[in-house]
Amino acid sequence: MRIAGFVKNSFVDYPGSIAAVVFVPGCNMDCWYCHNKQLWQSDNIIDNEQIEDFLEKRRGFIDGVVISGGEPTLQSDLGQFIKRVKDMGYRVKLDTNGLKPDVVAKLLPDIDYIALDIKAPPGELLRVVSFDLDESKIWKSADMLMGSDIDYEFRTTFMPMLEVEDIVSIARRIRGARKYTLQQYRKIDNMVTPLPHGADKIKQAAKAAGEYVENVVIRGI
Repeated sequence: MRIAGFVKNSFVDYPGSIAAVVFVPGCNMDCWYCHNKQLWQSDNIIDNEQIEDFLEKRRGFIDGVVISGGEPTLQSDLGQFIKRVKDMGYRVKLDTNGLKPDVVAKLLPDIDYIALDIKAPPGELLRVVSFDLDESKIWKSADMLMGSDIDYEFRTTFMPMLEVEDIVSIARRIRGARKYTLQQYRKIDNMVTPLPHGADKIKQAAKAAGEYVENVVIRGI
């Protein structure tokens, strides 16, 4: 599997766990506020053996491995990498945008936790991505997770172009989901971009979303 970045220890990427984080290159979205573009557009690839050797040595010290990106489901050998990590005794968390539901379905038996990004309300994805996409695939992935036994969360970066009613629209679409996370948008350095919403507005959106999703979490404020 192609790996463009690696964090040896993280306390925030896998809820309740200490985890290593693997970042893969390549993405089938191009969100204007993405902070990982340098990684997912990188041609610098880390040797898999180097990563797996590290994980072998860290057994008992870290709990899990997060596979993020970029978009991991574009990697043809993602499943094999996950199996090798699982064989070492690690839990695996997958970060995905949900655009490849068939791949997600095949991986589910070997995944312990999935974070699926919902970028915008139904029908509004072009607010985030500059080219047209079949967003029905995202909702297919979301419905699959909601009908499964796997631990999961849906998450939305509360970018300035979204308002409270947009968050409510998303929450209504995922009514009954186990967990919905609102992430604070971070302004990109050296770019003329809007300022983030204030903490009060994010809390207002979380409270409104709580009418549809029992567990609403805020990150980044």
